[in-house]
Amino acid sequence: MPQIEIKVQGFGAVERALPQDLSVFCELSSPISDVLKQVQIDYPEAEQAIERCACAIGEDIVLRNKQLYQDTQLVLLSPVAGG
Repeated sequence: MPQIEIKVQGFGAVERALPQDLSVFCELSSPISDVLKQVQIDYPEAEQAIERCACAIGEDIVLRNKQLYQDTQLVLLSPVAGG
């Protein structure tokens, strides 16, 4: 099955736990959750931050079960608190 490249960019707490130029290769039509599992295996210190983050592609927030069909940049957004 063909492989696609997912570039992962983090913001907030997850950004501090991941390298800046992170790419994950996965099979065509893999869900985002599979990409996140691989990142958690490779960077266990980021596990909690990844579990709490939102995922976005472009300007759209996406669900973790969304399947990926092409090379993509996945953005991980840490929750924000403020007042």
